[in-house]
Parts: sequence; C-alpha cells; structure tokens
Amino acid sequence: MSRSIQVSRGLLVVVALALMPALAAAQPEEAPPEGEPAAPAAPAEAAPAAPATPGTDAGSYAVRLRDLEQRINELKEQIFRSKARLSLLAETVLSHVIAGAKAVLVHRNEMGSSFKLVKAVFTLDGAPIFNKVDEEGNLGEQEERTIFDGSIVPGEHNLSVSLEYRGHGYGIFSYLRGYRFTTRASQAFTAAEGKTITVKVIGYERGDPTTPLEDRPSIRFNERVSAGTGGTRTPTKEGGAEE
Repeated sequence: MSRSIQVSRGLLVVVALALMPALAAAQPEEAPPEGEPAAPAAPAEAAPAAPATPGTDAGSYAVRLRDLEQRINELKEQIFRSKARLSLLAETVLSHVIAGAKAVLVHRNEMGSSFKLVKAVFTLDGAPIFNKVDEEGNLGEQEERTIFDGSIVPGEHNLSVSLEYRGHGYGIFSYLRGYRFTTRASQAFTAAEGKTITVKVIGYERGDPTTPLEDRPSIRFNERVSAGTGGTRTPTKEGGAEE
C-alpha cells in the first residue's frame, strides 16, 4: 500500500511540473508599488512611408509646364495685336494731322442800329468754341470777327450759332431797350483733306419796315473752299445757306 501512495505522489509531481508554465503565463502582471512611476511602454514601430513615384511627379510637372507655355504664348499674341492696333491708330492720326484740313469760321454783323449784339455762342461738333457776353453791345461794333482758325479732322462737321440782341432806340423808340431777341441756326459742312473751308456766319435783318421786330433777326451762312491749308489761298468753291 505504501508503494501505491508513493506512485500517486510521483504522478502529482509530474502533473504539477507540466502545468507550471501555463499557470505562470495566465497570471496578471503585478501593479507597480505606489509612488513608483510605471515603466514606459515600448514605442510602436512607425509604418514605413509609401515609396515615392518619380514617374508620376515628372508627368504632372510636364503638364504644368506645357500649360504655362501656352498661356505665355497667348499673352504674347495679345500684346502683338495691341501693338498693331496702336500703330495703325497712330498712323491714322498722324496722317490726318500732316495732311489734315483747315477751317476758318467768321462772324459778320449786318444788323441795323435798332439791335445791339450782347451775346454770341458758337459750337463746333457740340464743343463750344466761342461764348461771349457784352451787355454794352460792343460785340457788334466789329463788322467781322474771326471765331476759329485752325486744323480740323477731314470729314463732316456741324456748326451751331446762337445770337442774342438787345433793342436799341432813342426818344419815342427808347422802349426798344427793354426787348431781347434771340436767333439760332446751324450749318453742316464738309472739310476736305488738304483744303481750307471758310464758313462765314452773317447776322442780318430780314423782311422790310413792316416786319415785326421779333421776326427780323436772322442768320445765313456762306462757304468758301480753297486749296491748301496755309499760305495764299486760291478760291475753288463758294456757296451759302440761309436760315
């Protein structure tokens, strides 16, 4: 019987020795004692970076480069066209200035003594070229006055004129001083290249002594075209228009 007990004890020892590694692995790690810092965890290994693809980078760079070259070529073409337009414009302007045309605008006063010119406004192509007021009536003292004498662009032009008069009289006719009379007219004319056109604006009284005073002030135009734009003029054409 003692022999069987010994055999049983031997088997228990063998089983215990066989189970010891498994039990040691299953036991939890002991917590560090209070006051002592925990051991730092081992750093995780970083994942390896994806390898660069040289072929892809080179391709995208080439695409961007071609796009930039295309944009530069477009800008060069725009600059070239702009220079061409500017050159053509400069040539046109210079040709007009060199050859050009000339206009001489003259005012002539043929009104009677019952009217004193107190205001005159001349406009060429919508731009005022003469605007003068003289309540003393001295504007009409000079029989003829040159309003404009200079170069203009060849082609069609329009001259607008406004003349204002004040009545003038003595004795029983002194009441005329309180009256104002305004007459307006316009004239289209053509300035030929290399020639001078003279437009004479004539303020005159129309009608007869029975015509009412307010209907008498009027304007007519005379035109004369001469060769050249300076020096001695040779008359080539005359014409006129009446309001």
